[in-house]
Amino acid sequence: MKNNNYKQVAEILARSSHTVAFTGAGISVESGIPTFRGPTGLWSHYDPHILDIDYFTNHPNASWGKIREIFYDHMLNVEPNDAHRFLAWLEKQGLLKAIITQNIDNLHQKAGSRNVIEYHGTAKHLTCLTCRGNYEAEEISPKSLPPLCPSCNGLLKPDFVFFGEPIPASAQERSHYHCTHATCLLIIGTTGEIMPASQLPYLAPKGCDIIEINIEESSYTSTLTDIFLNDKAGSASKRLWSLME
Repeated sequence: MKNNNYKQVAEILARSSHTVAFTGAGISVESGIPTFRGPTGLWSHYDPHILDIDYFTNHPNASWGKIREIFYDHMLNVEPNDAHRFLAWLEKQGLLKAIITQNIDNLHQKAGSRNVIEYHGTAKHLTCLTCRGNYEAEEISPKSLPPLCPSCNGLLKPDFVFFGEPIPASAQERSHYHCTHATCLLIIGTTGEIMPASQLPYLAPKGCDIIEINIEESSYTSTLTDIFLNDKAGSASKRLWSLME
C-alpha cells in the first residue's frame, strides 16, 4: 500500500474506464453533518433505538421528535463541500460512472451528481406506511408530530433504511453491478463497519485500483486499499482536482 501519492491517484482516475465512488458519513463532515459513530458522533447523544423500525411504529411521537432534530432541523439546509463537488466534476468529465453512498443527506445530488445510488435511502422524501403515498420532506410541516399523510392521515416515515429493514433491492443490484465492474474504486469517508454496505468494496475485481480517502485508517486500509490518502475528504479532493484540471 502507498500513502499520499496524489499524483498517482490523479493519473489512475484519468485513465480508469469504470471508476466508482463509495462514500460514507466522513465525506459530509466538512458540510457540518456529524458522523454517527465515534466520541462526537450522533449516537453519543442519541439512542440508536429511535431508528429501529419496530420502535418507530410503536412509538412514532418519541421517534419522530429525535428524527426531526437530527435529520430535518439542520441537515436539509446544509450545502455540499469540495469532495461532493469534485465527484460531480469527475462525472461531468466522463471519469466517474456512479456514486454508491451510505449517506441520506442528498448532498451528492445538490453538488450536481446524477448517477447516485442511495444505499440507505434518503431523508428528502417521506412515505405513508398506510397508502404508500410519497412526499417531499419540505412539503410536510414538521410542527405537529408525528407527521401524517395528507391523503389518508397515515403515519409518514422517512425514506431511509431503519434498523430492521432490508436494503432496497434496486440499490443492492445497481451497487453490485458497479462494484463488480469497477476498474477503480474510490472509498471516501467510511470506516467500513456498517453491514451489509461494508462488504461492497470487496466485490471489486482483481486488478481494480482501490483508493481510500480518510482522516484515519479504516477496516479497508490494511486489507484492500492500494493507495491511502490520509486527509479530510474535501482537502484531498481539492488537491486531486487541481492536479486534474
